Amino acid sequence: MIKKIIAVSVLIGVLVAAGLIWWNFRAGRLETPAAAPSSTPGQEPAVRDAELAVSLARGLEIPWALDFLPDGSIILTERPGRVRLVDAQKGLLTEPLLTITEVAARGEGGLLGIAVHPDFDVNGFIYVYYTRQDGNNPVNRVARYFKKDDILADGEVILDGIPAGSIHNGGRIKFGPDGRLYITTGDSGNAALAQDLNSLAGKILRLEDDGAVPSDNPFPGSPVYSYGHRNPQGLAWDDRGRLWATEHGSQATDELNLIRPGANYGWPLVRGDATAEGMVSPVLQSGGDTWAPSGATFWQGSVFFSGLRGQGLYRAEISGETAALRRHLERNFGRLREVVAGPENLLYLLTSNRDGRGVPTADDDQLIRINPGKLD
Repeated sequence: MIKKIIAVSVLIGVLVAAGLIWWNFRAGRLETPAAAPSSTPGQEPAVRDAELAVSLARGLEIPWALDFLPDGSIILTERPGRVRLVDAQKGLLTEPLLTITEVAARGEGGLLGIAVHPDFDVNGFIYVYYTRQDGNNPVNRVARYFKKDDILADGEVILDGIPAGSIHNGGRIKFGPDGRLYITTGDSGNAALAQDLNSLAGKILRLEDDGAVPSDNPFPGSPVYSYGHRNPQGLAWDDRGRLWATEHGSQATDELNLIRPGANYGWPLVRGDATAEGMVSPVLQSGGDTWAPSGATFWQGSVFFSGLRGQGLYRAEISGETAALRRHLERNFGRLREVVAGPENLLYLLTSNRDGRGVPTADDDQLIRINPGKLD
């Protein structure tokens, strides 16, 4: 008799639990479980909402940055030293466009940023930022290559000697609306360098496309555009031509900054909401939370930026010189390194789950296309 009572009690418990799950699902409190991702080449992996996200390339090795060619093809970097092409018609090509054998992919260094020249149709130039070993010391450099068919050739260094370290290498390069090349550099683990105007570390730099210093830079004869940065990794210009930058903070206090020529952003003297005379405070900062912000892009009134440790896509809705923060894709794809607005008004993301700090799936790392209109 006791066994029958126990069995009936267990059955009732199961039915009640099932009913609660069904009620929560109907109420919108539970998501439909995602199917296991497919790792078969040529197949689209299962996603929670195919109208929101599509994987365009899988099995990448720690990708860092991407840019678009005029025909809609995507060029991207892998930290061990490869430049890959996702052809607009063929998809991800097996053979790299370029392998830079001197890349030192240790710590947070390696092949990082990439930028296509605004006049690529005329000159064929593509720029990269990477870490190399110089004797006993690593350094970062920016080099320019010429695209010939399916290879990059004729490499030419346009800036060398950027301090490098196992951490805080910066690495983002982008052309601004003024046609100049902007470069983010980290403090290389030596915080004092961020305040040293004679050092290239902890800065945002601005160069002509051939490496010359623009005559209208804020410090005559210097590539330094702004300083007092810890580890900036995202650059984006809004519809007013203003430059925004993301920056990794210390023990949280990550930042979104509105960049002004010649301004001092405070590291290591101030952080978070702290203020000091002559130093610019961030528009947004994470407080005790950690975003670990990296790539940034501007789309329809907002600066979107990717979160590494935060494992999300952040949206800063801009109003004048203030911003309101929203978060999307929370832990959907793990660590996000890059976000770029594509030519067809969609967003493109790179994951960074194989960098030793994430939990990769069979498909990682990936290039993912997002329809931002489906984020809300």
